[in-house]
Amino acid sequence: MANSSTGTSRWDALDFGPPPSDQEEPESPVLVDYVSDGRIALVTLNRPHADNAITTEMGARLTEVIEAIAVQTAVRVVILTGADDRAFSVGSDLRQRKNMTKEDWLRQRQDFDRTLYTVRELRKPIFAAVNGTAYGGGSELAQSTDFILAAESATFGQPEAMLGLAAGGGSPALLPRLLPRGKALQMLMTGDPEAYRLGMVNEVHPPGELMDAAMRVADRIASNSPTAVQAVKRAAHLGEGQPIEQAIAIMMDAHWRSAVHPDRVEGIGAFNEGREPSFKDADF
Repeated sequence: MANSSTGTSRWDALDFGPPPSDQEEPESPVLVDYVSDGRIALVTLNRPHADNAITTEMGARLTEVIEAIAVQTAVRVVILTGADDRAFSVGSDLRQRKNMTKEDWLRQRQDFDRTLYTVRELRKPIFAAVNGTAYGGGSELAQSTDFILAAESATFGQPEAMLGLAAGGGSPALLPRLLPRGKALQMLMTGDPEAYRLGMVNEVHPPGELMDAAMRVADRIASNSPTAVQAVKRAAHLGEGQPIEQAIAIMMDAHWRSAVHPDRVEGIGAFNEGREPSFKDADF
């Protein structure tokens, strides 16, 4: 996307531009489908005409969707993806931001902070299926999930510094946990997009096979004890960054709670009887 008025090639590597102003918006900027007997929630960012750029409305809707899923005990795992194959999300919609006042900007920033916090703090497993471009807040949204699966065509970038911003959706804290520190800082400082890298993405698949792979992983998680899965996620989350003995103490608390839970009896019984276990929905 060269800028014809100045002739700059600055934005070429990003491979996206402002969304068209005359495009009709979808009825809902975020879709949610419940599959696999309602055990899996498939959440889709739904502004494909704008590379799933995040507007104030999309952020608010995503918060509502995740908060609703949080209290649905039948849902055991969440997949977060983008509509169509071109983009997961290119981050905040810069056309919407063009004429914002400082107050408008800060209000939207507060709304987006709530969205990302809601994703990070979800007790249920949630992972991203990144089907294309994930830039800025889109990359940070993916980083805010438990782990990432990606298409071979996926790219991740933090172009905020190119726009005069310090990244503010979590990447300065999250990227150095996913990548070598130098690589993380290079992404944050240059704004250059990167293909998936070891440590950032768990699995890579051809674009047409990504969602099948995501469903296989989600089904595997959903077949396990949801109480145990949520407990081990919480133990890992609370123990991160703690001294090792403190982290182990947190882990053991989760372990002993699971040891007296009915799912332990069911799981071991199913193993000894050579059958599939039938775990109940988590009660928290």
